[in-house]
Amino acid sequence: MKKILVVDDSVTVRMYHRQILENADYEVDEAENGMEALEKISECKYDMYLVDINMPILDGYSFLKRFRENDGFDAPIIMVSTEAEENDKLLAYEYGANLYQVKPVGTDELVISANLLTT
Repeated sequence: MKKILVVDDSVTVRMYHRQILENADYEVDEAENGMEALEKISECKYDMYLVDINMPILDGYSFLKRFRENDGFDAPIIMVSTEAEENDKLLAYEYGANLYQVKPVGTDELVISANLLTT
């Protein structure tokens, strides 16, 4: 079973994404911010990451940058945010995101993206 780490400071958003992904037969783990996510990946490798941008302690861009700086950390990352400006998307791709989706992400859109990126 493929494992996905959902990184978002909102409990509601994490639960929403968890439910969608678990219903699509993914194993899901959660982190409240980028720093907690970095701690979790030191113990476990995930097949994909779903990461919010605006979070306390360590935001999504900073997480993405640190993640991509590590050798062997090449799993796909979907950035998910309420930020819909073109500049936000460009910055996410510049730091190494594989996909950028604007919240709220629809069920089908999330599952299709996860399926494509984890095959």
